[in-house]
Amino acid sequence: MESLQLSNISNNNLKEVDFNKGLIPVIIQDYESKEVLMLAYMNKESLNRTLETGTTWFWSRSRNKYWNKGATSGHFQHVKSISIDCDGDTLLIKVEQVGAACHTGSRTCFYREIITE
Repeated sequence: MESLQLSNISNNNLKEVDFNKGLIPVIIQDYESKEVLMLAYMNKESLNRTLETGTTWFWSRSRNKYWNKGATSGHFQHVKSISIDCDGDTLLIKVEQVGAACHTGSRTCFYREIITE
């Protein structure tokens, strides 16, 4: 597999990602529409797998194993950019989403409003 070339994350920035507590939250956003698609968790290995493959890899807390988003469903997330927050403990990954992001078949996991105006 071809390594992902991302212009906004350098080796220095990778060192700033704080995996001291093991897992960090990752916000997945559509790179064109800016719609928030999902939230998942990564450890250092899943971030490395994401960088190596160009598709998102996460740590499943419920299944206690790595998962490549789309490997079963075909709904892959092709990484366009990765940013870290000011504290280095959260990632924002902008993706080209193929199909639904949510396991329910919804485009986004955030389709249920609690309060509306």
